[in-house]
Amino acid sequence: MSLVRDNIATMTGYIPGEQPDEGSVIKLNTNENPYPSSPRVLEAIQSVRAEQLRRYPNPDARAFRQAAAQVHGVTPDMILCTNGGDELLALVFRACVGDGDKVAFLDPSYSLYPVLAAMQAAKLEILPYRINGEKWEFPPRIFQLDAKLLLIVNPNAPSGTRADLATLARIIHGFPGVVLVDEAYVDFAPASALPLVRDHANVILLRSMSKGYGLAGMRFGYGIAQASLLAELYKVRDSYPCDAVATAAATAAIMDQAYAADTWEKVKLQRAAVSAALRNLGFVLPESYSNFVLARVPPGANAEDLYQRLKAAHILVRYFNLPGLTDKLRITIGTAEQNAVLLATLEKFLAR
Repeated sequence: MSLVRDNIATMTGYIPGEQPDEGSVIKLNTNENPYPSSPRVLEAIQSVRAEQLRRYPNPDARAFRQAAAQVHGVTPDMILCTNGGDELLALVFRACVGDGDKVAFLDPSYSLYPVLAAMQAAKLEILPYRINGEKWEFPPRIFQLDAKLLLIVNPNAPSGTRADLATLARIIHGFPGVVLVDEAYVDFAPASALPLVRDHANVILLRSMSKGYGLAGMRFGYGIAQASLLAELYKVRDSYPCDAVATAAATAAIMDQAYAADTWEKVKLQRAAVSAALRNLGFVLPESYSNFVLARVPPGANAEDLYQRLKAAHILVRYFNLPGLTDKLRITIGTAEQNAVLLATLEKFLAR
């Protein structure tokens, strides 16, 4: 007899990207912001008092909710703080999906989705992207779904492509369950789906402080939705998911919008430069609205071999041994200096 549920015993867990010890590695594999967080973040961390650590933190991360509500033009009861964006996903699955319920998501997208679905013993409705060269389009089936939960990464990972608000609105209008729009990378995109939250009670946006705000090491995320939906998620969350230090750091970061926006613009400029350089080397890639690109290797090259050779040269990128991705590398946009080393190394390898 198994000590765990059958669906847990037979599933495969999520495999995160490599996280090497700090050193001379150029790390372009897990989509961290290449620039440090606002100086106000360290000031906020250093100002945390011993008395705050002795006590339990505010259960709702009230200071952050108030700051985020002001930034997004919503009320604090439309913000739910979580221990990273992944916890928000877990809460939505826990509250909305039961044994045998149907969960729909696009493929390829965030590889944690099928893991969370398997944990709930849910049925999968996988919607393959229609990929034609550099174009990634939703399949027509997405407009006619009947499921408890639909997950859309926008901008998408791993492609960096995005759907416009009109398309998302059309999907949401006809969908009977909850639509989670995963906006972990939206800070590098031209628009958010936030306007749709005000008009639809079944929509929740996932936001992360890891990418745009340079706080991947703090694990702080949040959801934006109508208060009635968030009230249901509060029922199934942990007691104190966001600690005092993380809350202070995240609050300081989101309040310094000028600093964060400056880093986003730097990433966008480097994204354009890296994309152009990769195309000149023979890579094919869709236009990215995120802080990474998904690049199909030139004819005659092997993606896994390039990944291994880059790793041996102390440059980490992401290779997915998954259907539709075996000829591609996902490359996080780094600083100008990091990107120059990457491109020079790739040029050298391809010349051989």
